[in-house]
Amino acid sequence: MMKSVAVLAMVSFLSLPLTGVAQTYSQRRHDRAKASQTRHDHRHHTGAKIVGGSAAGGAVAGGLLGGGKGALIGAGVGAGGGAIANKVRVDKGVKAREREDR
Repeated sequence: MMKSVAVLAMVSFLSLPLTGVAQTYSQRRHDRAKASQTRHDHRHHTGAKIVGGSAAGGAVAGGLLGGGKGALIGAGVGAGGGAIANKVRVDKGVKAREREDR
């Protein structure tokens, strides 16, 4: 009984590195699409434009409604919303690039 447990433990230990080394084709395609999207966004400063623009819009709206303190709160809320919108945009872009790669 102990010998079979020891053999089973040894086999499972030796098989672990083999499962993590191989990378599937779909994972490589995803990594390439993500790298391509990141290169494009960094080259055009897309994320900064989206987050900065929404922060500026939030500051203007907050300033009109609540003065200086409202502008500060509005800028924070706008930047947070812009960050979420940018994340959604990047994810959609990566999925589109994955479909193009097929």
